[in-house]
Amino acid sequence: MTIKRVLDWQRVRRIPAQFSWLDQRLVRDRHIERCDAPACALYLFLVTVADAQGLSYYADASIAKRLSMEPARVGQARADLVRLGLIAYESPLYQVLALDAPVSPAPVCEISPLRWRERTAELRTQLKAAR
Repeated sequence: MTIKRVLDWQRVRRIPAQFSWLDQRLVRDRHIERCDAPACALYLFLVTVADAQGLSYYADASIAKRLSMEPARVGQARADLVRLGLIAYESPLYQVLALDAPVSPAPVCEISPLRWRERTAELRTQLKAAR
């Protein structure tokens, strides 16, 4: 089972003041003009299936089938959206990002969550043994 976690806390989506089903800044700030049709299709799909924090974890094969796209094209569209700063991706997790730029750089995580849990367990064991 995939555990969802926010990839970029500084760019969690929020409903903009000018509500519409999609953030109007996508057009107004010309983000959409930098995307080709497959990237736009993938972005629309991800916005539609994402939870309140912009997170989803569909497999490439599922996305490709739903969008009538080759899996390699899904990968290319994903890479384009990441490069444009519209999504974050760490397999298998997607995060649709807020369209406004982050205030400061996102913190760098130097240890994976799994390694963090392992290391924490190791330290607890050592602490118990020391008592």
